[in-house]
Amino acid sequence: MQNLALAKILRDIGFLTEVEDGDNAAFKARAYYRAADIIANLNRKVDDIYREKGLQGLLEIPTVGKAIALKVQEYITTGRVAHLEEMKARTPINTEELSGIEGIGPRTIKILYDRLGIKNLDDLYNAAAQKKIRTIPGFSEKKEQDILKRIDFFRKGKGRRILGEIYPLVKQIESRLSRADGVKKVAVAGSIRRMRETIGDIDYIVLSDRPEEVMDFFVRMPEVAEVLGRGPAKVFVKLNAGIDADLLVVPNESFGSAMQYFTGSKEHSVELRRIAISKGLRLNEWGLFKSDKEDRTAEGASDSSELTSGKKVMAGQVAGNSEEEIYSALGLQWIPPEMRENRGEIELARAGQIPKLVEYGSLKGDLQVHSDSTDGTMPIEDMAHAAKEKFGLDYIAITDHTKSLTIAGGLDEKELLDQAHRIAEINDRLEGFRILSGAEVNIMKDGSLDIPDNVLDKLDIVGAAIHSHFSQPVEVQTERLVRAAQNPSVDIIFHPTGRLLNKRDGYPVDIARLVEAAKDTGTALEIDAHYDRLDLRDDHVRMAVQHGVKLVIDSDAHHPVHFAFLMFGLGQARRGWARESDVLNTMPFDRLKRSLK
Repeated sequence: MQNLALAKILRDIGFLTEVEDGDNAAFKARAYYRAADIIANLNRKVDDIYREKGLQGLLEIPTVGKAIALKVQEYITTGRVAHLEEMKARTPINTEELSGIEGIGPRTIKILYDRLGIKNLDDLYNAAAQKKIRTIPGFSEKKEQDILKRIDFFRKGKGRRILGEIYPLVKQIESRLSRADGVKKVAVAGSIRRMRETIGDIDYIVLSDRPEEVMDFFVRMPEVAEVLGRGPAKVFVKLNAGIDADLLVVPNESFGSAMQYFTGSKEHSVELRRIAISKGLRLNEWGLFKSDKEDRTAEGASDSSELTSGKKVMAGQVAGNSEEEIYSALGLQWIPPEMRENRGEIELARAGQIPKLVEYGSLKGDLQVHSDSTDGTMPIEDMAHAAKEKFGLDYIAITDHTKSLTIAGGLDEKELLDQAHRIAEINDRLEGFRILSGAEVNIMKDGSLDIPDNVLDKLDIVGAAIHSHFSQPVEVQTERLVRAAQNPSVDIIFHPTGRLLNKRDGYPVDIARLVEAAKDTGTALEIDAHYDRLDLRDDHVRMAVQHGVKLVIDSDAHHPVHFAFLMFGLGQARRGWARESDVLNTMPFDRLKRSLK
């Protein structure tokens, strides 16, 4: 959690730097943002690095220069960063709230603070609701209404945390619990196990015959801020990260049923209980029981202290040791957690037709990777070595931004071709690994591309994406994407809806029409696995699968650690019922090349 705290401090400094110094500070602010991203995703604690090598160790962290390293050192040794405190004293705004509103940048926040004294989200909402913002030069009634809509969207998602942001903490606690005395097995259930894009809380299931001891260990963990409630086998806490976590301790006979019950979804579990009742059974977190009148304890099993003490479950239990036996006893094929949303999976399970979903770890390559030629943080060869050696990939595509995306330092025609030549030279030095030359070409307002086809055709792979003009009507936005898909040089439509989780809902798109165009043209649609995008949505993935449209799962990596995000993309694909045959980059390199346009 210290890494995350440091990352937040660096992001706050970057944001306030832009607020105070405007466009002149963009480069300096970007250095803080990049360092924050790297530190948040390190696989080591920053204080361990500092204890081992001191300031020099901090300087060895990619993108961390001396000025940032000294601030990290100050935080590790004192628990504070004086520079940030001074900035907050000069500009006392709530950076966490205001930086989370899509379309409200540092320059806008500076104007709102200077003109109206707006310091936080409530101030911003009240000023817009009272029609004060439209009185400021450069603002309009429409912009004021857009601000209100964006605040509503932000608040709606505030109660749920993005999966990728909380996942390291979830695994950290799981690992700590697994080492506790008396713990035989630990598993994470709930929406995390279903790989939902956002989660409301964390559910842990522990197999143990010593519940009191395990619960005592859990509430004393350093990640726990407050105990909210406790029962004979269950404890509820609030973590320092601000999210609630529940722990249930069960005996062996109930582990499978507890996993099924607390994995959900609610709608899926309700339907399973209905099936159980139709068979004269009763299903709850402690097991599947005969529902005869004599077995009153089984019917009230979730309230029975006997069942929480690790003693053998009473007669009348039909199943509960594993999820598979629960589903089997109900006449169903086992259903992967990602599919459990009551959207037709139960009917498939009854018929024994659950598809074999694409497996975690099955990707052979990553087809959206950025280098330091544009807004990435590492050279091409470093990205390739990390992909091969740390993540076991066989190939990557370097898809840096193109010239019209100036904010990312997009490449022009000559720079793209020069980069392709450098990639060919690097490939000559690599063994057992390939780099594809590519581009994330920008889709312009009219649907044209900002790089001509005669240049794109010289690259191995081309992805096209929208990065501007998000407010155009659905018909116009859809036509932009369709026109890009129809371009014979474009292999993939990257992050097709442009959404950012908990920030913006994406631009309006007729996905059915885009899927049809992708099918007709042989264009793949991307699942952008970066945890703040996960774009396509799961229901859009399912639509693509049903129509035979090929998918790719990419990390959108800007640093080697980002290859780890591929797991979230695979989870999204599984939630959309995608199979290995639906995903192009599960193929070996030679087959992939033949499968592109």
